[in-house]
Amino acid sequence: MKPAWLAKLSPSWRARMVRLGFNLHPAFRGSGGRVVHVGRDLRHIRIALPLSWKTRNIVGSLYGGSLFAITDGAHPMMLMAALGDGYIVWDKAASIRYKKPGYATLYADFTLSAEELAEIRRRLAERPELEQTFQVELKDAQGVVHTVVERTVYIAEKNFYRNKTIGGDL
Repeated sequence: MKPAWLAKLSPSWRARMVRLGFNLHPAFRGSGGRVVHVGRDLRHIRIALPLSWKTRNIVGSLYGGSLFAITDGAHPMMLMAALGDGYIVWDKAASIRYKKPGYATLYADFTLSAEELAEIRRRLAERPELEQTFQVELKDAQGVVHTVVERTVYIAEKNFYRNKTIGGDL
């Protein structure tokens, strides 16, 4: 599902292009967030959400919509890159829990460990589709958690997904 030209780039250029793609995308830009790091293997993404006039709510803390929006798309992108073109990956559900207001820049780290990826591959070998839930903590520079977002991602073998959508089972 990733563009073929992206796969042809060296790992460092691939990471730069993913970072640039996120940061230039109008919906992501509107969130006020900024991708500050993408790992060479595309299994780690760090996003910063600064407190600014664009991200401040009526009481002066970070706007909840921005906190939620910066978590959209990172895990699906990492899974698409790791699993390859034989799979469909979609965001399916999400929830957010506010622990304390953010009055400074918050950071979200998205990781896809080798163990998680191996477990996903194992489960896909048993069944052609699955749902995987990821938890992301938004922390300040001192590591204090301000918000926790859970995102559920749907993953399916491409042929299974196509047959399922043709039959109208979704």
